[in-house]
Amino acid sequence: MNKSDIKILLVDDEPDIIEIVGYNLKSEGYQVFTATNGLEAIKAAKKNLPHLILLDIMMPEMDGIEACEKIRKIKSLENVVISFLTARGEDYSQVAGFEAGADDYITKPIKPKVLVSKVKSLLRRLKTEEQSEETFKVGDIVIDRDEYVVYKAGTKISLPRKEFELFSLLTSKPGKVFKREVILDTVWGNEVVVGGRTIDVHIRKLREKIGDDHFKTVKGVGYKFVLEGADK
Repeated sequence: MNKSDIKILLVDDEPDIIEIVGYNLKSEGYQVFTATNGLEAIKAAKKNLPHLILLDIMMPEMDGIEACEKIRKIKSLENVVISFLTARGEDYSQVAGFEAGADDYITKPIKPKVLVSKVKSLLRRLKTEEQSEETFKVGDIVIDRDEYVVYKAGTKISLPRKEFELFSLLTSKPGKVFKREVILDTVWGNEVVVGGRTIDVHIRKLREKIGDDHFKTVKGVGYKFVLEGADK
């Protein structure tokens, strides 16, 4: 996919951020659309179908957390990459962001060149047209990597991108313990700094949607996926 084909939605109520960040992204060759609050963001996302959304948290009309949750429920935007770009750096804010379905969390202030590098890293997660279909089955669970969809006993389960990638990693080798650092490096990338509770939040979400018995915590090490009836 060419840069000129990639669409980025920048959402912030600060004109300076819109101007500076927008300018740097356009200079890279990306198509950039903007919104100044959560309600505008949802409308712009539906209209333009961006590949990446950079979303502020503290905004009028509707904050970024609520907007992210609503965007994640829109069928046509299932695979959009969402990253918060915000001055809120507290751990609880990051946890709330990931629980809302965000793929990443970037804190302001950030130098334009560093932000562009982050954006390039986020865009590498996009599936390209050249990627082949890949579907595999584990027990009664089918994982469709091409469509980013999971089926359990024939029932479709929709997962946000990061939950899907974490689930895909764990199910690639049932019974294998994946260390926390390996999970962070594989799913989030070693250049992305996330809070220490990020993995725990995503595992909790997967337990709620897939089933608690499938996920085992190995204290001080990491997590593993097990089939029903195993590891009892």
